Amino acid sequence: MARYSVIDLVLSAFFAAAYAVGVVALAPISFTVFQVRVADSLLPLAILFGVPASLGFSIGALVANVCGGLGLIDILGGSLANLIACSVGWKIGQRRVRGRWFLATAAQNIILTAIVGTYLSYLLGLPVVLGWTGVFLGSAVAVNILGYALLEAVSRSPILRLLEAHGSKVYTEES
Repeated sequence: MARYSVIDLVLSAFFAAAYAVGVVALAPISFTVFQVRVADSLLPLAILFGVPASLGFSIGALVANVCGGLGLIDILGGSLANLIACSVGWKIGQRRVRGRWFLATAAQNIILTAIVGTYLSYLLGLPVVLGWTGVFLGSAVAVNILGYALLEAVSRSPILRLLEAHGSKVYTEES
């Protein structure tokens, strides 16, 4: 069984709070079929921070979606979508292949599109293709453009070395 440090627990709490606040603060563009969840730009950070980020973003989605008003399917579905997308992105990001971060963020977008786009179309009574299109386009902006840029910036930040020095495992391009 893996051991997690206090820093990892703090990171999970921080990521959960940042995600939930980001979604709720921008609620008008966070809960429609053509949504741009700016908070989703944080999801690629799971590539660097692994399990703490994956858990944090899942809990953050659960909390945020309670405020969204779309019900239990959205609360659980969004949380599960974030958990799967972040976990898969993290695993791809650990591979020693060229363009792994691009592949990881693309996989995150596809997973979010498949899960969230499907249940949103059901909840809103829309054709599933419309649900997929709306979520895909919004995730392309949030995850693949903003999130990838954030991932690149954070990966060069000295904060990563500080976290590693205090017991957190961080996965950079070099590791």
